[in-house]
Amino acid sequence: MTRLLLCTDLDRTLIPNGHQPESPQARPWFAKLASCQDVTTTYVTGRHQALIQQAIHDYALPTPDFAIADVGATIYQVIGTAWLRWLAWDTHIAPAWGGASHNDLRGLLTDFTTLTLQEPEKQTRHKLSFYAPLQTDTQAMMAQIEALFKRHGVRSNLIWSTDEATQQGLLDILPALANKLHAIEFLMATQGFERDQTVFAGDSGNDLDVLASDIPSVLVANADSDIQARVATVPPDQLYLAKGGFLGMNGNYSAGILEGVAHYHPDIDIWLHQQH
Repeated sequence: MTRLLLCTDLDRTLIPNGHQPESPQARPWFAKLASCQDVTTTYVTGRHQALIQQAIHDYALPTPDFAIADVGATIYQVIGTAWLRWLAWDTHIAPAWGGASHNDLRGLLTDFTTLTLQEPEKQTRHKLSFYAPLQTDTQAMMAQIEALFKRHGVRSNLIWSTDEATQQGLLDILPALANKLHAIEFLMATQGFERDQTVFAGDSGNDLDVLASDIPSVLVANADSDIQARVATVPPDQLYLAKGGFLGMNGNYSAGILEGVAHYHPDIDIWLHQQH
């Protein structure tokens, strides 16, 4: 089997917590693929460590080899039950904030009254997170924040997404290099994976930087229509749109992940059919 770095978002990608149904055999099949010795499984998510571990427990997910957490602000290597934070990644991304601390950035944003600070457990050293109303003019707000930060020597990555369950907007503020794409590329470089040995799967706005990149990617079938529209111009050899039918499954969630991996890697397609 091909040596593969299998990277996937969690909520509404691997985890079936959207409105669409899950094929019942999909997660067991994903676990079987993840257990192969040539597959390095990485969860790439906005969740922090404790919430990733909770999801693994609640949804019977395989324990990953790596976790890119906090929308790319943190990387962990998972060895047995130990989650080892990669300080090299912290060192790599830290200079973009120009020496400003988490609290310094929060202080700069006091005039943005529509922003509500998220809970303490959702904040990290390199991620400042807020809630905001869905009707927020996000382009104008983010442009104002970027201009403010620039005046203070802060280079940031602003990530806007929505929480379908609570119908809230989410704003994550990270150092400029801290996002899912750069974290995956950092992991690829340190672990010796080429692009054709890597597949990413996602469904939402905070996955767009990877979905629109040259890393082979999969958009699961349950992704919202607005996300599908935003990736419409990505070349089909770089982004596969899961549509269902693979192994009799519907293409939602982990069924879509498997469908996409099989699309890019015919040897894995053959292996999965042999196991079926």
